[in-house]
Parts: sequence; structure tokens; C-alpha cells
Amino acid sequence: MAFVSDILELVPREPLAFTVALGGFSLLLLVFFLGKFNSFLWSKKSELPPVPEVRGRLPLIGNLLQLKEKKPYKTFTQWAEQYGPVYSIRTGASTLVVLNTTEVAKEAMVTRYSSISSKKLSNALKVLTYNKCMVAMSDYDDFHKIIKKHILTSVLGANAQKQHRGHREAMMDNMSKQLNEHVNASPNQAVNFRDIFASELFGLSLKLALGEVVDAIFVEELGKTLTKDDLYKILVLDLMEGAIEVDWRDFFPYLKWIPNKSHEEKIRGIDFRRKAVMRALLDKQKKRIESGREVNCYIDYLFSSSELTEDQILMLLWETIVETSDTTLVTSEWAMYELARDKSRQERLYHELQNVCGHNKVTEEELSKLRYLGAVFHETLRRHSPVPIVPLRYVHEDTQLGGYHIPAGIEITVNIYGCNMDKNKWEDSSEWKPERFLDGSYDTTDLYKTMAFGAGKRVCTGSLQATLIACVAIGRFVQEFEWELSEGAEENVDTVGLTTHRLHPLHVKIKPRN
Repeated sequence: MAFVSDILELVPREPLAFTVALGGFSLLLLVFFLGKFNSFLWSKKSELPPVPEVRGRLPLIGNLLQLKEKKPYKTFTQWAEQYGPVYSIRTGASTLVVLNTTEVAKEAMVTRYSSISSKKLSNALKVLTYNKCMVAMSDYDDFHKIIKKHILTSVLGANAQKQHRGHREAMMDNMSKQLNEHVNASPNQAVNFRDIFASELFGLSLKLALGEVVDAIFVEELGKTLTKDDLYKILVLDLMEGAIEVDWRDFFPYLKWIPNKSHEEKIRGIDFRRKAVMRALLDKQKKRIESGREVNCYIDYLFSSSELTEDQILMLLWETIVETSDTTLVTSEWAMYELARDKSRQERLYHELQNVCGHNKVTEEELSKLRYLGAVFHETLRRHSPVPIVPLRYVHEDTQLGGYHIPAGIEITVNIYGCNMDKNKWEDSSEWKPERFLDGSYDTTDLYKTMAFGAGKRVCTGSLQATLIACVAIGRFVQEFEWELSEGAEENVDTVGLTTHRLHPLHVKIKPRN
């Protein structure tokens, strides 16, 4: 340890300076020995799938520096071509096994599910999900079963979809009306598709959750009246931004004592505003219920349950709002982008709609007959999956995946983007080609084929609602208008961070059909 004495000779003798220097030196030693220990642990996991080569001289960091572009699903897909569909990466103190094919993903989600069911959340998601108090993010336990039953019964199940059909039809009519008004007022100007679609989806989410569209509400904790646009920003946009916030301490839990104030303050602020707004919305609905006025909505159903606390009810209502408002928008916006840039496929869909529906507006009954519309929907899910990476899960007990031994304690993730870009399964995988779902190789009634809705016991509870909304909307849009991208829109395809959300709203020129 001669190098220790050499370093101490350089340390100033003043007490405060000496303490600071000694603390810094202790931290360096900690990092050094943790790096050695991490390398030792890695050597003991030699039976794991292969690992991409770690670049640089920071073994403790592992492969993290190779993921700094913030679109890890693309890097994971590139590595799959080199290392195979199943491989391991080192993320700080953890070992992560990445699955990049549908077959292995189904094995993890269905066959081996009992060994791989608990979700690992980032520091941000622990706060924003109220420690997994959501159907989508909770572990598969009694609580999950209870709340899944509630949301299927009241909002997302087949019977609930029939009850709420009028809300969806009203939303479609409102969007059609706004598009026609835009054409009449500004026939030569492009329309912001997202502005119209997102606003109407948010309105639908409020109806499902609260029984009404809230145009404005006073929030006492914030000291001001918020408009519907303000509510959308606080309850949806800010939360989606917070959910993808990366805290470096997630990768180094033994350094969690080091503060990361800017990150913590941002997440706490997002959470505070969300809860303040939701409490105001709940208070308003409580007064409505106390007055004896009942409506068919989720909050009335939840308040009738004796199994839930008020905080849990708040979170479950918010989940309905944010999830109804988000992923269906992503799919519909990408579908209209692809159709607007490809006139031949847009016309093929239009002619199918004419043949099946004639002069009548497309409705949910016709969806089973509209094979090309179904192909457009599923190909958009494949090429632009709303959730490119499944949240991390723990392996509870030793198991097998893809022919590899996976020991307990390892984390796994499914790279849905990689599954859907697998060149061995999808010809011309980078191309948007709805016809691939019409050749008999893929059943368009099989929601698992693109993994967009998951699989097994944790299959997405909102798959039916998302399919009905997106397919009818796409059909109505093409049935009533010709769509063309505005200048520069074809190249404007960047996405937001870890997601496949379009960075910029879709701007299109539309022309009413005869």
C-alpha cells in the first residue's frame, strides 16, 4: 500500500481540508474495490448469455456508456445481430439479460413467468406509481388481481366497452367536425393532427374516469384555476416526461446516499402537481355523488369498493386517464403519418372501406371485415411499438431462457423493438408494409404477434379499447379525407428519449373526399 502513503503526503494538514481529502480518497477506494468485486461476481456468472464488449477502462460502469444516446432499444437491436437474440449486459452494479425475439419473450412472459414476475422500478417510477399502485406496474399479487378486476369490470372489459361505446362515437364525430372546420377556415394550411386527437382522447379518458369532461377546475393546493389544457399537461405530458427520467443512482444503489437534488426536486414537483389536481377532481366528484347524482364511470365504481384507500383510488383513476390518453395517440399518429406518405396504400384502404361500408361511416361492427385496416393497425404496432422496452423484471429463482441458465437475482427486459425488427422473422423489417399481415403468415386477431400488448397473465388490459379506438379512428380519417404530409414532415421522424413518441406533432394537409 505504498501508493496510499504517497497520496497522504500530498494531503494538506489543515483539519477541514484533510477531512475532505480523506473522504474523497475513501470514495475512490470504495469505487475501486466495488469495481474489482463486480468483476469477480461477473466471472462467477460465466453460464450467462454472452455480453457485448465493455469499452473503456471503467468496468464498474459496464455497458452504460454505450447506451448514452438515450435510445437503448436501437442499440440492443444492433447487439442482437452480433451476439444473438439473448445476451447479458452490465449496468453498473446489475446484470441485465436482454431478450430480442418474440419466441424467447413469450418464454419469459408465459412459460417461465412464475420465476420472473416482480418488476424493478427506477427511483422516478417508484414515486410516480406510488410504489406500484397501478395495474400496469404492480407485481402479480393479490392487489394486482383486485385492481385488474375493477378496471376490467368498469372500464376496459368487453361489457364495459359496450357501455362506453357512445363516448367513443362522440369522440370520433368531434374529431371529424374539427377537421372539417379546419378545411373550411384554412383549406391550404396543414392541420396539427396531435392537437385534435390528443385533446379528444384526453376528454374520453376524463369521461371514463370521472363521468365528465372537465374544462376548468380550481386547485386549492396550487392556488389557481386550471384549464383542460393545463390538466392535460400536468396529468399526462409531465408524467410521461418524468417516467423516462434517468437517475444515475438507479445503476449504483450502494451510492444512493449521494444526493441528486435536481432529479429529486423535478420528480417531487411532478408528483405534487399530479396529486393536487387529482385531489381536486376527486373532491368535485365526491360532492356530485353526495348529491345523489350517479353516472356510469370508474370513480363511482371505485368508491363503492371497501378494499381500497383513497390514495389508491387517486392513483387508479390517474392511471386510467394517462394510459387512455397516451399509447393510442402514439399508434394513431404513426399510422396517419405512414398513410399520408404512401398514397397507394392510403387509396387501397379507402377502397376497402368503400366496399365494406359504402357511404356509411365505419363502425366497430365492420372491423372484422376490414382486413387491410387491421393490417395497417398491426403493422404500425410492429414498426412503431408504443412501448419499445418492457420494464425490468427480477428473476426470483434459477430458470432457463433461450437455452441459457439464468440464475436468481438477475434482471431481464424484453426489447419489443428488437423483436419487431428481427430480420429472421420480418422481411424488410425496417419498412412499413401492411401487406405482410395479409399473406396468411400472421393472424391479425392475434394480439401477441408483435408483443405490443405483452403476453400471458400480464397482457395489456387496455388492448381491446386501444384497438377499437385506433382502428375506427384511422378508418374514419381515411374514409372522409385525403391525407398528405406537409412540407418537411416526411423527414421529421425523431422520437422522444426512451420512447417511440414522435418528437414533433404530425402536420398534414387534408382534403375532404366526395
